[in-house]
Amino acid sequence: LLGASAVVGRRRQQFLRANLTRRAASTAARAGGGYDYDLFTIGGGSGGVRGSRWAANQFGAKVGLAELPFEIVSSKFSAGGLGGTCVIRGCVPKKLLIYGSHFREEIADAAGYGWSLPDGAEPRLDWQALIQAKNAEVTRLNGIYKKLLDGASVDYHEGYGKVVDPHTVEVNGKRFTSKYICVATGSRATKLAILGVDLPGVVTSDEALALPKLPEKLVVVGGGYIAVEFAGYFHGYGTEVHLVYRADLPLRGFDKDVREHLAETLKAKGIRLHPGVNPAAIEETGDGKLRFKTDAGSEIVVDNVMLATGRKPNSQDLGLEEAGVAMDPRSGKVIVDEHSRTSVDSIFAIGDVTDRIQLTPVALMEGMAMARTMFGDAPSKPDYENVPSAVFSQPPIGTCGLSEETAAKKYGSVDVYLAKFKPMKHTMPTGRGDEEKYLMKMIVVSDGFEGAGRVVGCHMVGAEAGEMMQGIGVAMKAGATKAHFDSTVGIHPTAAEEWCTMRTKTRTTAAKNAAL
Repeated sequence: LLGASAVVGRRRQQFLRANLTRRAASTAARAGGGYDYDLFTIGGGSGGVRGSRWAANQFGAKVGLAELPFEIVSSKFSAGGLGGTCVIRGCVPKKLLIYGSHFREEIADAAGYGWSLPDGAEPRLDWQALIQAKNAEVTRLNGIYKKLLDGASVDYHEGYGKVVDPHTVEVNGKRFTSKYICVATGSRATKLAILGVDLPGVVTSDEALALPKLPEKLVVVGGGYIAVEFAGYFHGYGTEVHLVYRADLPLRGFDKDVREHLAETLKAKGIRLHPGVNPAAIEETGDGKLRFKTDAGSEIVVDNVMLATGRKPNSQDLGLEEAGVAMDPRSGKVIVDEHSRTSVDSIFAIGDVTDRIQLTPVALMEGMAMARTMFGDAPSKPDYENVPSAVFSQPPIGTCGLSEETAAKKYGSVDVYLAKFKPMKHTMPTGRGDEEKYLMKMIVVSDGFEGAGRVVGCHMVGAEAGEMMQGIGVAMKAGATKAHFDSTVGIHPTAAEEWCTMRTKTRTTAAKNAAL
């Protein structure tokens, strides 16, 4: 007990010293230029809020933040909300709707385990109740973000913020000066330049998460992660889904085995795939439906068309160009250095507006590193190596590190370990084994090459892929080798144990044979 008391005492002294240091740093910062704020952030999404809170809590900075009023569906100048895209109209509501979309197949799977419903009984979906419950949850989270800012003593200014000069921002006509400015305005969904994209019923991911009625038939245009995620959950709720993409496989940039396996399982589930096809036009049919036309001459009559063809950095009409901030002329992304500093020394940018890695946890990392650079002892830069991620398709994907082709080109030669198998759950007579088949793939630097034995890529398709990949990401960040995985005892019976039992090499890929 005495030892524990001493530890507590030392920790309290360390905490008090740290607070005094932060206060001293803040006082020095505020006294330096006579600004209203040490940091003013434009954008209240995950990255902007984290960077602002970190600057205030960890370094005692005086911080202001501007964000648009809360609405479920956003608009450029008038509707947004604390929490940003991820919390209000992205990761969180999407995952909630994905959870709900699995119940229909879970009920069907139950028959393989002896369960049955009364004769004639069928599960019934109340779509309006689902959307209302989802909206209530994201509204609650929006309120929590406001409490987080209040708890960090960050001043919240509701309205459209823009940069006036390197040390001044304007919100609803009122100006504030700041030593530093952070642009954290995220990205916005784009629409294709084809006839009919502005017709009622043509939506982006924003509106698709808040449709008043579940479509009986839907076209999803795009082959990226947003497209496959939305296609999966709408299919789960009973919609006939047509996934239209111009490549031969979905998920360009992902490992080829993953792409092929996902396409096979999506098809097995009953999602209609249209590879190698481009949209040509969208027309009204006159009876509340839409006619979707392709460049292949095919037509599909549907209730809604969802455009999931990309997102663009939200950098326009913010006063950045006038303030001297350099942006990519083609994409609109704000150009930053390794410390998230723009071409103007006092202006930083983080998150999707910089178009580095468009993931919420990456924006959080960038926000914290930015705060340390501004107010800490030394500049700090985000670390983008071995960032794990997930695609919540059905089945989901988890990935960390390099694809086989990229790894071979980087290291000269890699050994590939690949396993495909039916989940234990579906060895019972559910009838869905082909829809849920696992793929696990490990990529290891070959003997005789620098870094030999190191695991440089792990990819999987299958249930709980994201949960597994988080732990694997920690191992890869620590420099795990194939020998480390081989010497780890697996947990039986689980799918995850396969990572520790892949002993037989599938193939070796040399740089000269790797085709990107």
